[in-house]
Amino acid sequence: MQHKAEIMDEAAVERALVRISHQIIEKNHGTESLCLIGIRTRGVPLARRIAENIRRIDGTDVPVGELDITLYRDDLSRLQPDPRLNGTNVPFPVEGQTVVLVDDVIYTGRTARAALDAVMRLGRAARIQLCVLIDRGHAELPIKATYVGKNIPTARSEIVSVRLKETDGQTDVSILRKETPGDEQDK
Repeated sequence: MQHKAEIMDEAAVERALVRISHQIIEKNHGTESLCLIGIRTRGVPLARRIAENIRRIDGTDVPVGELDITLYRDDLSRLQPDPRLNGTNVPFPVEGQTVVLVDDVIYTGRTARAALDAVMRLGRAARIQLCVLIDRGHAELPIKATYVGKNIPTARSEIVSVRLKETDGQTDVSILRKETPGDEQDK
């Protein structure tokens, strides 16, 4: 992969998460019956950061869960013959709650669809909203994020790389370009 451009540094990511946190509180008229569920892997630390922001803004502790959507993917058989499960940990009922699913990037919408299926297996939420740090376009399903940190139009040949301190040791968002034959000559 070749680095094409840095889109957000750590400060920009944090500003986006603070803005999203305010939007979540405003859209839901507070935090009553609100819970956050992060989609593994990077959605989990993002959900925790948003919960911490909400606590600072509103003084409320919003429960945070972790969702592994591996078994709900529609491309599971193409990924690997023996999928590795990281586990779902949602230690609170979703029945009647406003669930905010949190992920790092929305691309085709297939991860969000799998997450919706997984949450519905946990119980009947009053409503489900989707929060993503980056919306890169290219939706293949009629799914749209409720909260978006930044819209970044991309080519299908590009990759949006979200790195977070909690998982990668540093926080930033970059666009990477897949190397094609002949790129080695450009180095």
